[in-house]
Amino acid sequence: MSTNNAALRVEGVNISFGGLRALNDVYLEIGTNEVVGLIGPNGAGKTTLFNALCGLVQPDSGKFFLNGGEQNFPQTHQLVDLGIARTLQGVGLFGDLTVLENVMVGAQHLATSGLISAALGRSAKDEKEIRRKSLTALERVYAIGLANRRADTLSYPDTKRVAIARALVSEPKILMLDEPAGGLGAQDIEWMNLLIRNLSATMSVLLVEHHMDVVMSVCSKLYVLNFGEVIASGNAETVRRDPAVMAAYLGTGA
Repeated sequence: MSTNNAALRVEGVNISFGGLRALNDVYLEIGTNEVVGLIGPNGAGKTTLFNALCGLVQPDSGKFFLNGGEQNFPQTHQLVDLGIARTLQGVGLFGDLTVLENVMVGAQHLATSGLISAALGRSAKDEKEIRRKSLTALERVYAIGLANRRADTLSYPDTKRVAIARALVSEPKILMLDEPAGGLGAQDIEWMNLLIRNLSATMSVLLVEHHMDVVMSVCSKLYVLNFGEVIASGNAETVRRDPAVMAAYLGTGA
């Protein structure tokens, strides 16, 4: 059931690749300052839905609502203006750049003169503002001390922090995290949980994650996909006890 305070909502999303139906009549809603988890077995359609929300895949049909208003599904170049940012499964940092430079790459849109500025060189005013916003983003993920380190010298957990900072530099209202806890140890997962909770004070968060302890800890609502369909949704305890979810993860014999 839809609510008036939804930051983002999609209805009836259908996506096919050739003869394969990847998503079938999918519904998902993210409330303002809410942390929502998108879970399901491998191949369930999570990444396809994620990609549709950020313009990498265009649905065959469906409706897209942002802050209560219906509009077309976004193109990738529109995300910043729409207040949407995402991270990638692979952190995707440039190893030969410093941490600060990597985050500044995510702030290219802040140059007031747009693509021409990017091609010919940013103004001193643009450069100063981008640097300020990038440092602020690093502070939010407690990585300001890494600013001058080359990215290829970082530990894997630190690269995760920097990747999130690069998404935060655009000051999004909706942050999409693709497996933020992937590859992290127990101590770093606890730190990630705390960061996600802190971020939700100023933005909505949608995350795809295989670590069930993460989604159960930080998400107020979960959507479970299986074979391209939402088979369950609700709070963690409701989803945990749902027979269809147990069957999808554990097999019908469970």
